[in-house]
Amino acid sequence: MLNKNSLLLAAVLLALGTTDSLAGVSAQQAATLKTTLTPLGAEKAGNAAGTIPAWTGGMTRAPAGYKGPGAHHVDPFAGEKPLFTITKANLDQYKANLTAGQVALFNAYPETFQIPVYPTHRTGSAPQWVYDNTFNNATSAKVLDGGNGFADAYGGIPFPIPQSGVEAVWNHVVRYRGTYVVRRSAEAGVQRNGQYSLVTSQDEALFRFYNPKGNYSELNNILFYYMTFTTAPARLAGNGALVQEMLDQVKEPRQAWGYNPGQRRVRRAPTLAYDTPIEASDGLKTADDTDMYNGAPDRYDWTLVGKKEIYIPYNNYQITSPEVKYDDLLKPGHINPKYAPGVGGGGQVEGRRAAYLLQTHVVSRRRQLGRGGGRPIRRAWRVVAGVHGLPEKLLRTAHRLDRAGHLPRPASTALQRAMAGQRRTRHRRLQQAFAG
Repeated sequence: MLNKNSLLLAAVLLALGTTDSLAGVSAQQAATLKTTLTPLGAEKAGNAAGTIPAWTGGMTRAPAGYKGPGAHHVDPFAGEKPLFTITKANLDQYKANLTAGQVALFNAYPETFQIPVYPTHRTGSAPQWVYDNTFNNATSAKVLDGGNGFADAYGGIPFPIPQSGVEAVWNHVVRYRGTYVVRRSAEAGVQRNGQYSLVTSQDEALFRFYNPKGNYSELNNILFYYMTFTTAPARLAGNGALVQEMLDQVKEPRQAWGYNPGQRRVRRAPTLAYDTPIEASDGLKTADDTDMYNGAPDRYDWTLVGKKEIYIPYNNYQITSPEVKYDDLLKPGHINPKYAPGVGGGGQVEGRRAAYLLQTHVVSRRRQLGRGGGRPIRRAWRVVAGVHGLPEKLLRTAHRLDRAGHLPRPASTALQRAMAGQRRTRHRRLQQAFAG
């Protein structure tokens, strides 16, 4: 879609107020996904000014030099230079295509914050089966329980032609990100004097909603499984979390567990949702800030209010480059504009709660990894996955570790019981698995 910092094509804006669509669009409307719209629902044509080109299929092959999973992505636009740079001095000229947050950054840091704007490249793409499912979802998907869940959609964008704000939110929450993902990430809460402490972690996710061999009836209200453990700094290393993300979280709340290495205990984490502060960000970020927005939409009211072209960072190859050091990237107030200026996203979401936390500068840096490696805590969390009846892939991995003698005896016992189908006392066994 966009290169580095460029115009966003027809960003869907959401604001307060709500109307719910009870069913999918008509067959005639869905047909536009094969003509004037992209297979995922964006406008296929470019804009009148010529600053946004037409979508012609996106990037479907890795650029030359890509070394495979675990390697940094190769920048196919490395030789491009900015078309122009937005600064505090020329802000008024471009304000119509900026978000309120971007304008606030210009006003707060007029001497240092800038947005260099590069040529637009619409590189977004997905597998054909995702396109096919999205087309089918357009006429079948419907929201449930006032928008707190949806039904009859699977393996694609549920509402590619959204008729309400909450449908657009669901499009973001369940957008395609692959089926099984392993990544490392680092977050930093930068202080006013420029000091920061990196919090690094490793995450794994299996998206049941995007299992090519599955279907909606088999979801059992579970969208995906997520596991994370902290690797640094020492004061947080070993902490972990396991999440079963539910589709309708009002009907059935998110299932989450936390592991504390000091206590050697796994405990339920019922508050890991909504506006709960995230420890790894020094409390500057809340649970539903992760991934721009996640979780149940019931504490907000959503309404579609129109479309707008916005300057946003998109193909940010530089920010993940191994040549960019954290000291060069992380600056007081905002990250270095040279690498990833501005804020924004594919859809701008506005919402207000009765009470909320003011959020400041939190940076997340991620890269995709292969499936190798593993530490004792990671192995232990695979046992947790098995005890709670998580994907067979994770359970098999735990079984291999057990046969190789890498699991402590209590964990091995818990694993064997889980595999035997004795689920009724799973919480007690889970605690026993880490008691020794």
